[in-house]
Amino acid sequence: EVQVVQSGGGLVQAGGSLSLSCTASPSDFSFADRAIGWFRQAPGKEREGISCLSDSDGSTHYADSVKGRFTASIDNAKRTVSLQMNSLIPEDTAVYYCAVGHGFDCRGRSSLSFSAWYDYWGQGTQVTVSS
Repeated sequence: EVQVVQSGGGLVQAGGSLSLSCTASPSDFSFADRAIGWFRQAPGKEREGISCLSDSDGSTHYADSVKGRFTASIDNAKRTVSLQMNSLIPEDTAVYYCAVGHGFDCRGRSSLSFSAWYDYWGQGTQVTVSS
């Protein structure tokens, strides 16, 4: 059974930066040729797709709310996927999830809208941005 484990997150002041990472087990599971999505859910709000990165064709898509501030990456050698978050604002406060899918690219908004496309999910990580 594939398990995705998240790390990172925490508390930061507005304007600061945080990084989130995900690894997967078993050891023969690879992120190669997969699509990596990042989602978040703030209290009282619906889950929001914020980033998709495809390892198969390099396509990316970011939600307008994070575009220019967040950057997703895949390191297949380290078997790690990451989300670098800069210029954080209080509205970024949420539980963040990484998700792993396959068979689709990240060229359009659909990659952020259809969470059912993703097969494996991390456990979620709290990010809190203070003003």
